[in-house]
Amino acid sequence: MAGLGKRTRTSLAGKSVLITGAARGIGAELARRAAARGARIALVGLEPEQLAEVAADLGPEHLWVEADVTDADALEAAVQRTVDTFGGLDIVVANAGIAPLTTVMTSSAHALARTIEVNLIGAMLTTHAALPEIAKRRGHVLLISSAAAFTVLPGMSAYCASKAGVERFGDALRLEVAYRGVTVASAHPTWIDTDMVRDTEEALPTFKATRQQLPGPLGAFTSVEDCADALVENLETRGRRVFVPRSVGTVAALRQLVTGVVAEKVAMAVSATRVPQLERDIQALNGREFGANSVGDRSTGTAA
Repeated sequence: MAGLGKRTRTSLAGKSVLITGAARGIGAELARRAAARGARIALVGLEPEQLAEVAADLGPEHLWVEADVTDADALEAAVQRTVDTFGGLDIVVANAGIAPLTTVMTSSAHALARTIEVNLIGAMLTTHAALPEIAKRRGHVLLISSAAAFTVLPGMSAYCASKAGVERFGDALRLEVAYRGVTVASAHPTWIDTDMVRDTEEALPTFKATRQQLPGPLGAFTSVEDCADALVENLETRGRRVFVPRSVGTVAALRQLVTGVVAEKVAMAVSATRVPQLERDIQALNGREFGANSVGDRSTGTAA
């Protein structure tokens, strides 16, 4: 729908939007922005109290559904309830995600696998469940990837892998569904002021120190509100990429410089000191592998 020139804008008024990971952070704020533009929102996640609170704030015309994004049956049920309530589905936002507090060496196998399961497989299953209804309305899919899709830091191995996978999934999906009139975008935020990022930096001081030394947009924080503003714009303009902040787009275009041989040599020199420090921080967590508000197990919380 978006060409090389000025993008066509499609109003959200009357559109139905399903957002995963909608109980807090980016998902909840995007829901508020989209609802303010007239959309009807289906909030999906694993924290029923928080989901109900967000839905109540939005108003009675919106709904929430408890569902795990790694459960295909639960996602299909969430989509069906959305369609039954709103009469159809125009947009899906695959936002749910987690970040482990580990390096590969210090991680359990479960934490590594769970990160891929929630962030990548969860996005794929969310899209798979929603796509038949989205196609009926020639709608839009927004996949929340990350700047981590094309940048790397020690302590983010599983997260970077999952988000790079989300970007590639979206690029291939875009080719598959274009003839149906469906558009696909991937969003690439850097450090957004969310519970997940705050939890990580509180738990791992070395990680925080490393982030603060990153150049330009790679080390900067962006508010949840500014991030949601950029995402809700994409729901109306339906471009193929969202960068938050916009300057991250330059990093994406130059990703071979960021992850190439010269940059890696510099990173290796820093990592020789920082990784042992980081792993001491991790050891001090006494086996805890996810932040208090970014939990990797359904039994203990939400993946959002």
